[in-house]
Amino acid sequence: MNEASGGVLVRLRDVRKHFGPVRAVDGVDLDIRRGETLGLVGESGSGKTTLARAILRMAGHTEGEILYDGEDVTRLGSGDLRRLRRRVQMVFQDPHSSLSPRLRVSYLLTEPYVINKVAPDERYSVAELLDMVELSAEQATKYPHELSGGQARRVGIARALALRPEFLVADEPTSGLDVSAAAAVLNLMKELGEQLGLTYLIITHNLSVVGYVADRIAVMYLGTLAEVGPAERVLDAPGHPYTAALLSALAEPDPRRRAERRLLAAGEIPSPKDPPPGCRFHTRCPYADERSRREPPRLEEVAPGQLVACHHWRRLRDEGALRLGR
Repeated sequence: MNEASGGVLVRLRDVRKHFGPVRAVDGVDLDIRRGETLGLVGESGSGKTTLARAILRMAGHTEGEILYDGEDVTRLGSGDLRRLRRRVQMVFQDPHSSLSPRLRVSYLLTEPYVINKVAPDERYSVAELLDMVELSAEQATKYPHELSGGQARRVGIARALALRPEFLVADEPTSGLDVSAAAAVLNLMKELGEQLGLTYLIITHNLSVVGYVADRIAVMYLGTLAEVGPAERVLDAPGHPYTAALLSALAEPDPRRRAERRLLAAGEIPSPKDPPPGCRFHTRCPYADERSRREPPRLEEVAPGQLVACHHWRRLRDEGALRLGR
């Protein structure tokens, strides 16, 4: 894993994004350090993608402060926003839907230069971009429907790299890929991060993905952060019951033993239109009590660099290893 090579590149303070009554993101404080890979984890409906789109100014008006390299992106005019988007790019979850089916790969890779009016001497060639993502030059003449899932994902990465960004957001980068193709994409992303000095925000519901590539992990639940910390620490000693529940689902390949050892998160994630009072996880948490139902927990440091929003993290620390079969 990469070591962070500098200070904070992205700083979020009390970030909120509501769609009418839907509180998709509801008060997030988070730093992303220059040169690191941060994994943002949570179930569908937790607000992960909305938060990422807010950072990139793709989600409309957002409350709170979003600083990118010291500039508040929520206040940027159109010219400054265009310049920002050359520095930050997104790799979308479904590459086939994000790549126009009527355009060949060669055009898809050079289109960002046309849109952003990039001088010819500042451009990568199509062959260079394909080589960066370990695709042959022959792929340039193909249409997206002629590519495998893994190849299409690589073309999406190459397109995102065309403008030489420093920050990449990857939304579910292994979604829909078989184990072999997923591992190859993750290895490629790690290598590119090291070669190009990239900072990554990787959005996923799969803790095994971020466990492989991330320096730090942020766990999101119903618009808020449940836990943030070094990847190894979060995976080995989760401080929040929600993190433990996500992790324990992966900890035992035998489903019969998994049922015995799992820290259960009962039911489904509630609607962000009407989040529960108090701790938002209390409706599914085996540790919930009256305080959980009444008082929202704040993020507090429970170990060096590990922040947890839970009233009962000490109990989980004491009992969690046994419950998770460790």
